Amino acid sequence: MSGPFDLDNYRALLRGIKNGGYRFAYFDESPAAGDLLLRHDVDLSLRSALAMAEVEAEENVRSTWFLMTRSSFYNLASSEGEHALARLRELGHRVGHHAVHPQVDLDERFERVVAWHNPEPAFMHDEIPGAVNVMRPPFFEEAHYRSDSNQNWRGTSPQDALARGDYEWLQLLIHPEIWVYPGGTMRETMEAFLDDDRAARREQLGRDRIDLS
Repeated sequence: MSGPFDLDNYRALLRGIKNGGYRFAYFDESPAAGDLLLRHDVDLSLRSALAMAEVEAEENVRSTWFLMTRSSFYNLASSEGEHALARLRELGHRVGHHAVHPQVDLDERFERVVAWHNPEPAFMHDEIPGAVNVMRPPFFEEAHYRSDSNQNWRGTSPQDALARGDYEWLQLLIHPEIWVYPGGTMRETMEAFLDDDRAARREQLGRDRIDLS
């Protein structure tokens, strides 16, 4: 990775992907040469998801966003959650289910595509009846997969290789919180997320008519 994990560098990564000649694809068809399957697992923050999704729309990029129904950090049934679902689709993105094993809560809010949260080898490659598991073939192969988990690329950074068009095809997992909140380390980034979350909670308290005077 050349440069920090931030939205400016993310924009540069997207432009490099396009310069490499890739087309942005989805999980409803087997990957073909030249496909870039851009995937987002939203673990912590809908606010960061929307911030990144807006950048992608500005760059004419479309991706698949995996949202949780059993998150300890956000609620898809809340007004914030409903807005996030609607806005992602308004921007032209697709929405998949970020499932917590063993539950799969597919409903009308999601495409029939699933990415496990914190997957373990014992189940991550298992078939999911009625849905695509993005961690199974033909979508998942070590040579065709890169992830930014914990601000460390799984394998080498793909940025330069994508700009050169080196990969036949690639599934690229990007966590929006890592790029939206500032921090040179994962701890610093998570502290920035917690600061933002606290500010958001104060706003919610005000809307709920809680007296903070």
